Amino acid sequence: MSELRVHNLSISIDGFATGAGQAQDAPFGHASERLHEWMFATRFWTDRAGGEAGTAGADNVFAAMHASGIGAEIMGAGKFGPPGWQDDPGYKGAWGANPPFRTPVFVLTHRPRPSVEMEGGTTFHFLNTSPAEALKTARGAAGGLDVRLGGGPSVVRDFLAEGLVDHMHVVQVPMLLGRGVRLWDGLEALEERYQIEAVSTPSGVTHLTFTAKNR
Repeated sequence: MSELRVHNLSISIDGFATGAGQAQDAPFGHASERLHEWMFATRFWTDRAGGEAGTAGADNVFAAMHASGIGAEIMGAGKFGPPGWQDDPGYKGAWGANPPFRTPVFVLTHRPRPSVEMEGGTTFHFLNTSPAEALKTARGAAGGLDVRLGGGPSVVRDFLAEGLVDHMHVVQVPMLLGRGVRLWDGLEALEERYQIEAVSTPSGVTHLTFTAKNR
């Protein structure tokens, strides 16, 4: 069976993956883009963004795992757009006409709408369902490949609580946010269900990988 994977989920030392005050011009709230500066410096990111060559060290290796073997994605309403996007029937996501996913993407929302086909192979489908049912639907669309769980932190937390995540890559960034949306709340003793490895890199971040036991 295909796996459910989380990649490049950046959190602060105090566990926040999103800051407070999310808006159209501030998708990560007061955290701005500081949580992701480690990734912006990598060759993986600069190649995707059409910039100059980035770093090719361990940060790049971890970042690039995001794209391999993915046949579908699940994301929450907060990743698809800023608060209030459900009130705009023409809203098509935060990535322009040609989103980077290139797969079916299943957006979890309490206010579903018709599917939206974009350029480059991305089609957004909107579901009001449980994590388990969403995963079943995404696996059916993934063609035998893995499913990526794109976030945000509340959605990842829900899937972890139900034991659905097979592999998770979390990047702990050396900063304190103090407020926002935390990843770990309610997930006590998660280490009993996952094998956890940590790798620190010269950029100052620590890559934490969680691999489900007894799969």
